[in-house]
Amino acid sequence: MIQAVLADDEVLARQKLRQLLREFPEIDVVGEGASAAETIELVRATKPDLLFLDVRMPDMDGFDVVGQLSAAGAPTMPCIIFTTAYDRYALRAFEIHAVDYLLKPFTLERFRSATQRALDQIKAVKQNPNATVPKNPNGSPYTTRIVFKSKGRILFLPVSEICWIGAEENYVRICTQTESHLLRETMTRIEEKLDPNVFLRVHRSSIVNLKYVKEVRPEVDGEYGVHLVNGQKIPMSRTYRSRIKNWLER
Repeated sequence: MIQAVLADDEVLARQKLRQLLREFPEIDVVGEGASAAETIELVRATKPDLLFLDVRMPDMDGFDVVGQLSAAGAPTMPCIIFTTAYDRYALRAFEIHAVDYLLKPFTLERFRSATQRALDQIKAVKQNPNATVPKNPNGSPYTTRIVFKSKGRILFLPVSEICWIGAEENYVRICTQTESHLLRETMTRIEEKLDPNVFLRVHRSSIVNLKYVKEVRPEVDGEYGVHLVNGQKIPMSRTYRSRIKNWLER
């Protein structure tokens, strides 16, 4: 059995989760927490596999719960699915590798999808306790999608659709074939999340997806430019030219 704890200060919300979980007979709800402190105590006592965690609770928020459980040196943290009526915490939730982020009121389809993903992850670990849980379904340590807010939406943009990324002061501009998005992030941090076999930094202010590179061409000023299949040209600095050379020699 997969043991789960439900943490939400609203009784009706916990009742709804219990009702929805009837579709998953392999999940046994071993406790409910109405506050952060109660949830922390419950998780430490029952050591559940799965935690449905509300973000906003009276005493502390859901991230404080995760922080205290992590600080306590818990040998195995439960898989966490955040449930909340606020979209503003989504990025933070995915930064701590939550399995999913259910925005209330969520649909039955979304609930099923999130719960099944958590079950798959938990079962994989149970079958091989020595294996670490991969951050991504493909087992890669690098991200497969970038999650961010844009124009009032929360976007889950597959990195395979990113053509290039440019720095703009304290932001980065993520460009696809058809649109671009401004994200408050540093080039260094976003570079660390991307697979270096796919994304290459060619300038202090530019990262390109090699999948969209058409050619590297010398320019009239003696510098080189990276030309993408959509016709865009990205400058390449001398500092990063060796990276292209190393990539070509693979």
